[in-house]
Amino acid sequence: MKYVVIIGDGMADRPLAELGGKTPLQYARTPNMDMLATVSTLGRVRTVPEGMHPGSDVANLSILGYDPAVYYSGRAPLEAASIGVELGDDDVAFRCNLVTLKFGVDRASAIMEDYSSGHISTDEASELIREINRQLGGDAIAFFPGISYRHLMVWTGGAADVECVPPHDILGKDIADYLPVGDGDDVLRKIMMDSIPILEGHRINQRRIKDGKNPGNSVWFWGQGRRPHMPKFRDKYGISGALVSAVDLTKGLGIYAGFEILTVPGITGYLDTNYQGKSDATVNALQDVDFVYLHVEAPDEAGHSGNCQDKVRAIEDFDRFIVGGVMEGMKRFPEYRILVLPDHATPIAIRTHSSEPVPFMIYDSRVQISNTVTAYDEKITERADIRIFEEGYRLMDYLIKGEQE
Repeated sequence: MKYVVIIGDGMADRPLAELGGKTPLQYARTPNMDMLATVSTLGRVRTVPEGMHPGSDVANLSILGYDPAVYYSGRAPLEAASIGVELGDDDVAFRCNLVTLKFGVDRASAIMEDYSSGHISTDEASELIREINRQLGGDAIAFFPGISYRHLMVWTGGAADVECVPPHDILGKDIADYLPVGDGDDVLRKIMMDSIPILEGHRINQRRIKDGKNPGNSVWFWGQGRRPHMPKFRDKYGISGALVSAVDLTKGLGIYAGFEILTVPGITGYLDTNYQGKSDATVNALQDVDFVYLHVEAPDEAGHSGNCQDKVRAIEDFDRFIVGGVMEGMKRFPEYRILVLPDHATPIAIRTHSSEPVPFMIYDSRVQISNTVTAYDEKITERADIRIFEEGYRLMDYLIKGEQE
């Protein structure tokens, strides 16, 4: 038996007037997912436990079969694993975004204009982060470049309990109300403020401004935590696994789970990612492993940007190249199951994650199912004839061990 889990990050949404009262998932042309919905086990799953922040870290941990209440220790430590930064017991890792702040005329105030600095390129961002590390790093604090706007700061002996706000949650808002608060906030605030003149004066940002692009003119800290301790996926389920993703967070989860991390050229975590390469890598990996976790970030990025047309496009590309590509490739295997779902919703209207349950479907090549449903979308969660998992981490148990009806 082969298993594939296909994640459309943030794909679920809420009805939008500009789409005629439909969600982007309902509006998009998704013939492959719609076909699967007619022959799959359908259900809803709460990937984010009550009281926990609806982050992709919590949601994907849950989908992988790990109870976030037991194993979650923060987002940044997962990203540290992905970029090869080994954390000691006294280290606290922080996610470090390169963001665009828009200052008032007197520069006494600033709003969060862009959490991604215009989806700055990895090469540009890496040079900026290396300069920040040269000028602001030291014996206790070090900066490490990641992908695009997503980077890492490690604070040895630092404070993990400080309250930090994700920058994508405060777009268009005055940052004064959302700066770090709590133990160690003075250190974090000072670094954030000190980074501004360094970044504003850098030739890369000067060129970006000249070209009409958003500059990465400040660092922003959030998602902090210490190294997690979790069992390997093989020890939990007795099967070998691999993961493909452009995002350090999910790659870090895969590393801690003991997966092989698949390398695919041209994956970006955005609309221009190499979708076909991801689906091809997934199917090819199943010659050697039993399970592949395939994660696609683009719908989530479109949700954060508040662009419904981009989200529709991302969903349609996901359906065509990812779901369609995997379904075609899996024909070479006699027995397989495919789980398709978003990790969480990222509604266009709020431009951030939300914690409502999301629809899932499980296709089993051995089982004949005929559903009356004709589309895969959020309305599946309202049906009475579906599987329901209020504890999201139990869905993986069902996929690997459960029998379909």
